[in-house]
Amino acid sequence: MCEGGPVDRDWEDRVTAAWAAFDADPGQDGARFRAGIEALAAELPAGSPLALFERGCAWDSTGHSDRAVPLYQEALARGLDEVSRYKGRRTRIQLASSLRNTGRAEAGVALLTPELDAPSDELDDAVRACLALCLSSLGRDREGLSLVLGALAPHLPRYRRSMAAYARGLVEPEGGAG
Repeated sequence: MCEGGPVDRDWEDRVTAAWAAFDADPGQDGARFRAGIEALAAELPAGSPLALFERGCAWDSTGHSDRAVPLYQEALARGLDEVSRYKGRRTRIQLASSLRNTGRAEAGVALLTPELDAPSDELDDAVRACLALCLSSLGRDREGLSLVLGALAPHLPRYRRSMAAYARGLVEPEGGAG
């Protein structure tokens, strides 16, 4: 299966619908949801990085970061970036969050720091937010706050320049806005 083909589009649409139904019903049974994602993942070839990604997401979103971590890692190892750079980046964000949730925030920082220099896309702010959480878990709150303020600044109707300067000032030795 090639991403973008007619079979893939149908599969992707069904996965999207499963997630939409899950998101619309906060009380939905996690095991039932995971079974639905598992059935969809089983339609793909064995070892498919997309299947591994979806399985990891399902475990993660139902409160099982520990089960998600190896699935995310295997999805990346099996070439998820070649199938979808976007889903590869999502995987790194979610893996870093799961690593933090399982007491391995340093590994999350190592995973996400290179993403700060990756080509820009709609996930940039999510990278910074998750990296900020990992940094905070390590007691590096000023660095985390700097990332969050830097991500927020472009979205503000006013004070963009000031907030960007404050963000830099939190981590630069002699910087800051006055």
